[in-house]
Amino acid sequence: MGRFALIILVVVLGIGFSSLMVVNEGERAIVSRFGKVLKEENVTKVFAPGLHFKLPVVDKVRYLDARIQTLDGAADRFVTSEKKDLMVDSYVKWRIRDFEKYYLSTNGGIKANAESLLQAKINNDLRTEFGRRTIKEIVSGKRDELQTDALQNASESAENLGIEVVDVRVKQINLPANVSNSIYQRMRAERQAVAKEHRAQGKEQAEIIRATIDANVTVKVAEAERKALTIRGEGDALAAKIYADAYSKDVEFYNFLRSLEAYKESFAGKNDVMVLEPEGDFFKYMKSSSGK
Repeated sequence: MGRFALIILVVVLGIGFSSLMVVNEGERAIVSRFGKVLKEENVTKVFAPGLHFKLPVVDKVRYLDARIQTLDGAADRFVTSEKKDLMVDSYVKWRIRDFEKYYLSTNGGIKANAESLLQAKINNDLRTEFGRRTIKEIVSGKRDELQTDALQNASESAENLGIEVVDVRVKQINLPANVSNSIYQRMRAERQAVAKEHRAQGKEQAEIIRATIDANVTVKVAEAERKALTIRGEGDALAAKIYADAYSKDVEFYNFLRSLEAYKESFAGKNDVMVLEPEGDFFKYMKSSSGK
């Protein structure tokens, strides 16, 4: 008897706990009974945060996140008014505004279905906005205007999903890979041409500088040689004057000294042989100190 009562108590407690429905803060709940959504006065009943009751087994609860969600999908291709392709990476901030409409339009409040539908609408709106503008307008300061227009259009188009679009932002705008590569190659060729021109100009300037330096060196060397010849000439003239002055003071002694120097230079080598007449003027100081 006691065991039967314990079983009944456990069953009652299980039914009691399964009858409770806890909706957390930041959530809403919609209950379906026998496949039909519970309604009040022909309006879907949305359970606010708190503790609620439901029928065990029969009722199925779908919890919906009422907080702001972020939809950050993959980059998509858009075409500008100039028929230029752009790869645009964007994200969307959204939240549920009409839980009944959201539940019905997303096949039971499935978040993946909601994001898929919302992404398609946002891309269509962005495609429209990009198609109205040129690349220059998009990247030169009108991105805020584009995002504002896209937000307004997205808010209107997402109403039938029961979604409020809080914000639409364009994170990054790039050219497609093949276009980027061709532009990069063209820029590289232009930079190489500029570098080649700079090198040619540098070589030209180097040749001019080198020629100028060589000319200056030649001029300075010629000037130095001219000055050296002038100084040497002046020295020779001074030496000649000194010799002349000395010669005029004692001609006989000067001739004698010059003859001795000539003898010294002539007989410097041991193997030197000279064939001269003894009676010549060269040996006159060898015969007599007076040279007579």
